[in-house]
Amino acid sequence: MKKFLLIAAAAIGVSAAAQAQTTIYASYGGYTQMDACNNHDDWANVHTAWGAVNAGFDFHVAPKFSIGPSYTFSSCCTDGGQLASHIAYHAVLLNAKYDYYRSGMWSLYGHLGAGVVISHMQPKFFESYNKVYFAGQISPLGVRAALSSNFNMFAEVGFGAQGVAQVGFSLDL
Repeated sequence: MKKFLLIAAAAIGVSAAAQAQTTIYASYGGYTQMDACNNHDDWANVHTAWGAVNAGFDFHVAPKFSIGPSYTFSSCCTDGGQLASHIAYHAVLLNAKYDYYRSGMWSLYGHLGAGVVISHMQPKFFESYNKVYFAGQISPLGVRAALSSNFNMFAEVGFGAQGVAQVGFSLDL
């Protein structure tokens, strides 16, 4: 009976997601969790990353609520010289967004995300290896401007793998 209920719930969820409006987005975020929380295996002399590039899509499952996956890429390096090394960060999150205010073309929303960040460590004189860390994103204040029927610009302030502040655009499909 449990298996039947789980299969039924999964089928309903997939059906609802397939019929929901979808939004794709891309953004740039500055100062990420990877810098603030030592997601670089305690390496010394690691420079701050240049920020993060984010891409993802959201399924609108209710009028004010959406969920969906995202991918984030960032990288940094250590001091130069003979021991110069590189680190590439790959984060995958499951995000939830809730619109708590709408007026005309403007929307205010909150954004929560949870997942993993994979730090690809590339020491100069040793084998490359990966370290996995918890990744999160909490942005209590997001502002979206609907510039046309399907094109939006947005900005968010918070903390996490996607950045303390991020700006981007989205397309409603």
